[in-house]
Amino acid sequence: MLPRTFVLSLAVLLAEFFLSGCNALNPFCGSSRPAPLIGSLSPSTMTFAAVQQGALLTVNGSHFVSSSEVVINGKTISTTVISNQQLRVTITSGLIPGPGAVNVSVHTPGGNSGDLGCTSGGNSSLLVLTITT
Repeated sequence: MLPRTFVLSLAVLLAEFFLSGCNALNPFCGSSRPAPLIGSLSPSTMTFAAVQQGALLTVNGSHFVSSSEVVINGKTISTTVISNQQLRVTITSGLIPGPGAVNVSVHTPGGNSGDLGCTSGGNSSLLVLTITT
């Protein structure tokens, strides 16, 4: 018979393993992706004339992965992942029809581990890109 303290320790370890979601103890969470975080836009203001010519926008943050996508006013656009801290997109007048405030966020699709109790992917908060005349 095993000592009671050993059995209790084993029970706690197994509970953490199966109930803790995506942590270092759960090997099934290896394909999960972190939710993206955005901190700044560069530039944070641009002219509509620049947009009409196709302006580059850099999104700075963290937890970006190869499947992360920039979302402009609710529309996902083609994104170049520079690093896990930087994404780049081209802003055009087809996407932004005129001057004003533009909502920018990042979306990372979930991995294939959601059914295993692991959180994966998600949406960042919004930042505002200002388009001037």
